[in-house]
Amino acid sequence: MAVSIRGKTLPLPIVQGGMGIGVSLERLAGAVAANGGMGTLSAALCGFKEPDFRENAREANLRALTRQVGRAKELAKGAGLVAVNVMAAAAQYADSVRTALRAGVDAVVCGAGLPKDLPGLAAEVGNEDAALAPVVSGGRSAALICKLWDRRYGRVPDFVVLEGPLAGGHLGFSPEEAREAQAGRPRPLYALLGEVLEALAPFREKYGRDIPVFAAGGLRSGAELRRCMDQGAAGGQFATRFIATEECDASPAYKRALLDAKAEDITIVQSPVGMPGRALRSPLIRRVEEGTQPKITRCDRCLAACDCKTAPYCISQALIAAVEGDWENGLFFCGANAGEVNRLSMVKEQMEQIMNEWTAAQSSSVFYTPDRAPSTPAWWRTCMRRSPPSGRSWTPRGRKWTLT
Repeated sequence: MAVSIRGKTLPLPIVQGGMGIGVSLERLAGAVAANGGMGTLSAALCGFKEPDFRENAREANLRALTRQVGRAKELAKGAGLVAVNVMAAAAQYADSVRTALRAGVDAVVCGAGLPKDLPGLAAEVGNEDAALAPVVSGGRSAALICKLWDRRYGRVPDFVVLEGPLAGGHLGFSPEEAREAQAGRPRPLYALLGEVLEALAPFREKYGRDIPVFAAGGLRSGAELRRCMDQGAAGGQFATRFIATEECDASPAYKRALLDAKAEDITIVQSPVGMPGRALRSPLIRRVEEGTQPKITRCDRCLAACDCKTAPYCISQALIAAVEGDWENGLFFCGANAGEVNRLSMVKEQMEQIMNEWTAAQSSSVFYTPDRAPSTPAWWRTCMRRSPPSGRSWTPRGRKWTLT
């Protein structure tokens, strides 16, 4: 059950996804890590509460990130791991990575774009202990980042987060794919997992070590986590369910907005980042859809690719409004199953529930190949490294593996 990541042990196969702005900071990340998981702070404008944020956002963010990493590690008490999520599309991407590594974070996870130079930034800082991980949406992006890091830096990811199309926040899929998923026709997470395992297999062999994959996006329970792990994942990433915890850093009003949400309140939005995202249909989103959202009057250039003249809204202002509980002006990111979250709890409760469901679930008796047959037997060898239940073994039968 425990996962080894760059010489460190993650006791439970649970990663808490990074949520910005300000939703997952030191309290939530520290609590998840204290209970044996990987708690993830979001670096996105994490200094928004600093007194000088409006005048000096860059220094405020980096100062706050250093403090937050330290506090999260104090709360963790060495039980689990503390990570920082950094958006590759952020203007402060490189500085945030360097700051997190200097602060002694256990892992840096990068999404909202491929972190092509992440190993180079780690080398600059000289932190050889921290794990580096990209967020990918399928086999193609996993293969691309591995080839790039291998060629440029002689290194491959220490783990990978695979986010399927039912995830919350920014999505690594086309708007059409995101809308199809929202309509109940997503690309299956299990098929995407097969693609990623196949893409990683040659690099596992070359470097002689595992590259754990954490599946994310629409995982409802520990039973679904168990199924992913039966099919080759090292664990799973959960995010939205952790918003509804006492330890979550978001305001009570943000949590109430999530708890009150129904399935029909969730929609696909277009983010100024240039990617589709999933969020609650707040009044802000309705105004954007109707073309009545006021133009942006102030821009702090928080995103490298954002053009404030054409962006439908300022994402940083909208996310800060959300975390502070401003329903009228906030952008409330959430996963596809947010409508099923209806009770406030503690992080410990959530993690115990996931693991109890994981334990109670029967191991899958069969799993299938990806939609297309793998080009090499490497994907099979990767699967076979995952231990079957005691006293049983995997047996190939055509395009499926059966527990015997």
